[in-house]
Amino acid sequence: MAFDNSPFRAGAQPQGYAGSQVEVDQGLRSFMLGVYNNMVVGLGISGLVALALNMAAVAQTGAGRLALTPFGQFLYTSPFKWVLMLAPLAFIFVFSFRMDRMSASSARMMFWAFAAVMGASMSTLLLVFTGASVVRVFFITAATFAGLSLYGYTTKRSLSGMGSFLMMGLIGIIIASLVNLFLASSALQFAISVLGVLIFAGLTAFDTQKLKEMYLYSGLDAEGAAKMSVNGALTLYLDFINMFQFLLSLLGDRR
Repeated sequence: MAFDNSPFRAGAQPQGYAGSQVEVDQGLRSFMLGVYNNMVVGLGISGLVALALNMAAVAQTGAGRLALTPFGQFLYTSPFKWVLMLAPLAFIFVFSFRMDRMSASSARMMFWAFAAVMGASMSTLLLVFTGASVVRVFFITAATFAGLSLYGYTTKRSLSGMGSFLMMGLIGIIIASLVNLFLASSALQFAISVLGVLIFAGLTAFDTQKLKEMYLYSGLDAEGAAKMSVNGALTLYLDFINMFQFLLSLLGDRR
């Protein structure tokens, strides 16, 4: 989820702010800390929900093989699987159309509910990949995300030129993924995964810098800044989740 940065001007003073530079820096640090805190809570909720559903949906047979429980069959093989797959998309639409009318606390609760639904949807990954490789790739993603987000926050170089290129690349891999549903080409899937990692790596740095600029030049009150913090957490959460899934398809050990 990218933001339009056209109102931002390099070197301009924050609109509507009369405080000292120290106060601006303290406010920015507090804002970004709120973004990361909300994001980490969201990731934690997703992980716990995915693990809990997997434990309830999968049982080990006497031969040491894994099999779906009746609950697992309902989740993953009945028509309910489409609800599991499409529910996160429904939440994104709700965020897009109702965020302006929500309070900061309502937006935060909606984000956490979305994270739970996303965790339920991602629980299928634990059926495909070994638990050890999922944990390993998660920490690889976390380290990569932290480095890229730190770069986006600290760099003096404007990353705005990357935005259009990255969004075009994102549209491209979505189209390629839809095409590959019919082709089922392993080579194309590998290319999509590589490009997906690169695109969401770039978006992590780009979105972090955009959030920083949005705070500095928006002139929002405390309620508006808190709501922007939740929206920013959603943006970075999606960058993290997508990068994780593409890395998992490249580096994960399949069952």
